[in-house]
Amino acid sequence: MANRLAQTTSPYLLQHVDNPVDWWPWSPEAFEEARRRDVPVLLSVGYAACHWCHVMAHESFEDEATAAYMNEHFVSVKVDREERPDVDAVYMEAVQAATGHGGWPMTVFLTADGEPFYFGTYFPPEARHGSPSFRQVLEGVAAAWKDRRDEVAEVAGRIVADLAGRSLVHGGDGVPGESEVAQALLGLTREYDEQHGGFGGAPKFPPSMAVEFLLRHYARTGSEGALQMAADTCAAMARGGIYDQLGGGFARYSVDREWIVPHFEKMLYDNALLCRVYAHLWRATGSDEARRIALETADFMVRELRTAEGGFASALDADSEDADGRHVEGAYYVWTPAQLREVLGEDDAAFAAAYYGVTEDGTFEEGASVLRLPGDAGSVDADRVADVRARLLAAREQRPRPGRDDKVVAAWNGLAIAALAETGAYFDRPDLVERATEAADLLVRVHLGEVARLTRTSKDGRAGDNAGVLEDYGDVAEGFLALAAVTGEGAWLEFAGFLLDIVLEQFTGEGGQLYDTAHDAEQLIRRPQDPTDSATPSGWTAAAGALLSYAAYTGSEPHRTAAEGALGVVKALGPRVPRFVGWGLAVAEALLDGPREVAVAGPVGGELHRTALLGRAPGAVVAAGEGPGVGAEFPLLVDRPLVGGQPTAYVCRHFVCSAPTTNAGELAAALAGPAGG
Repeated sequence: MANRLAQTTSPYLLQHVDNPVDWWPWSPEAFEEARRRDVPVLLSVGYAACHWCHVMAHESFEDEATAAYMNEHFVSVKVDREERPDVDAVYMEAVQAATGHGGWPMTVFLTADGEPFYFGTYFPPEARHGSPSFRQVLEGVAAAWKDRRDEVAEVAGRIVADLAGRSLVHGGDGVPGESEVAQALLGLTREYDEQHGGFGGAPKFPPSMAVEFLLRHYARTGSEGALQMAADTCAAMARGGIYDQLGGGFARYSVDREWIVPHFEKMLYDNALLCRVYAHLWRATGSDEARRIALETADFMVRELRTAEGGFASALDADSEDADGRHVEGAYYVWTPAQLREVLGEDDAAFAAAYYGVTEDGTFEEGASVLRLPGDAGSVDADRVADVRARLLAAREQRPRPGRDDKVVAAWNGLAIAALAETGAYFDRPDLVERATEAADLLVRVHLGEVARLTRTSKDGRAGDNAGVLEDYGDVAEGFLALAAVTGEGAWLEFAGFLLDIVLEQFTGEGGQLYDTAHDAEQLIRRPQDPTDSATPSGWTAAAGALLSYAAYTGSEPHRTAAEGALGVVKALGPRVPRFVGWGLAVAEALLDGPREVAVAGPVGGELHRTALLGRAPGAVVAAGEGPGVGAEFPLLVDRPLVGGQPTAYVCRHFVCSAPTTNAGELAAALAGPAGG
């Protein structure tokens, strides 16, 4: 019999519909039921592409005896962390404070008031490695609840009080300046892996936002060291196993520091951020490899993640069926020498093994290898590589595919819109700009819908029940602003403004600090507020960037002031933890540069417009259009006439404008080097 999750839109929750556990979705009714029955709430948080979530579900939640015990002694609540990042953030903070580490699946026991008193992540079915079995944990918590209720209440109260004391009082004092940015750069240099690119040791995550900062810093200051770290990191990832050498797109992270063996799940947000980073790297250096990776990653997103409604799905699983029908990690992606021979024949298999680093021993499990580009293969035959790659890809297509989490998350679609719009514009791929526009249309139609507030997720064209959080507003506004710059459609600027007005009204506190949830959102035990960038820009830094760009487009003082207030936190954190505030530092670079405002009175897609989009000045905003009425859509185009009947570009920063130009070379020069004045 299906449980209460059958009515939800989350693919992760729907995976648990047939569990014998009587799951509830997160809802006031679940907590009322716990109060009525006088039992604790068992909160289980995970997400669809999470390997250990599947393992625990199979071992424990599909087990009749375990489920019966859970149903008797608890009200069990299942949460998709990607649908409710606020719930996830609040309880993850408690787990990390109590245990020193966190992760998913996350298992938390709560009172009927939502106060946590016992925590963990994955619990095995039998006790091992010093970890109790899940059944032992359940029995221990049930006994404590029955016999030591005062102690439970005291622990819960202490944890909640501790969390309440962690609130960020303000955004910091003042905006980050040259010294904070220089200290951040020094901090990144210290953590840089000279040998393999990237930062820190294993596991190694793609540092897309830190690279964005490095590229902007290079553009503003000419720092060759910053460019070198960015370029070498991107080259190492592109040649590593973290990048899918056949189908394009990046895996979540590398388990080793050499980028050889990935954790194979592919997330929309990583690919959107990295697609944009490689496009910007190409813009800075003209690198053919950067261009190839940007385009292949864009094509991967469109081919593998695009939904029937025109949005982008969240993720592809790490696991899939292997040749023996077992569900294992990486099965879709890895190759043995024998499998190469089967597809390619002896000669081409030997060539492919050398080119892609496939060895007899294997670089992964059971003698299989992850494809990568290990050495400088010298002057390889490009046609032969293309032929081998096409044949391997065709053979891989016949393998059982990894599962897809096809819910559409607003924030991550905002990131994808920005990446596809810019990549399409740079490389003359209007189809990619169209895909970005279709995703933006879906967000307006389904996620904004009737209520004029952003919904976090949708599935199959149906909006979910959960309100958008700050990162949704910030990233979607960022996507809309990028789309406005590329298409010359002022409506996207308007939609961005609409979202950012809600940020000012609903998410901003005293002194410029921002909150992850709206003032009128569901009250949790603590109002989440995290300014650090993790796998994606934090809501805080995403909103700061979009507010700054919008102010540059419109001259709006309140938006500029809000952006500067939000950046106070980057002044505080940038010098100390630059790896974890990369997007905040990228926005700080835009602020230090102006950002520059470029108005092109002339045709959208014309030479001057294209030159403006290719300008490297950090965070520069571009408005293009001609004819009567363009000023109504883009304030930057008001009173910007053609000069001598020719398309004309105007570049301004800090209320000062340089002389208008009709010459693309002059415009490129004005947007290339360090800012003057």
